[in-house]
Amino acid sequence: MMKRLTAYVSGSVQKTGYRAKVADFARMLGLRCTVENLDDSRVKILAEGNDDKLKWFEEAININDNLIQVTSIEREYSEPKGDFSRFYKLVDKGETDSRLDTAASHLNNLIGAVNNLNDNLGRKMDAMISLQRETLNAQENLLGEVQESRKDLKGYLEQRFEKLESEVTEMQAALREKGII
Repeated sequence: MMKRLTAYVSGSVQKTGYRAKVADFARMLGLRCTVENLDDSRVKILAEGNDDKLKWFEEAININDNLIQVTSIEREYSEPKGDFSRFYKLVDKGETDSRLDTAASHLNNLIGAVNNLNDNLGRKMDAMISLQRETLNAQENLLGEVQESRKDLKGYLEQRFEKLESEVTEMQAALREKGII
């Protein structure tokens, strides 16, 4: 069953390549329609096609990516008028149209790549910080063990020196008794 969808899309939808994406979705689904920027920063879409394809189209135009942020879509269905032979993107005088759409697409991809790079670097930085903490903990444990060993060695050496002093004193006493010293 054929229907006509009139949609008013709000959000960050102008100068972002939104109309080009809407055009791509409409062409893929074989819809007949127009899409245009309005003076109030919204985008108006008139689309005609069968009911199932229009439902898919409605889902597809609710875009939220690096550049495009749809915040709301006002929808109204009516009987088709048949006044479109194919899809049309309406542009104002001075718009660069396809070059701007291509640039917006490339910018969107670039922003996505930078965000992925930042995410990857963030995860690597987190891993490096975790390894640094583990190394620091291991160093602190090793330092504690060395300090403990030093105390043990110092105690052992003090006992040995005391024993040696005692033995030397006994030997001196024995040598004095015998008149050797």
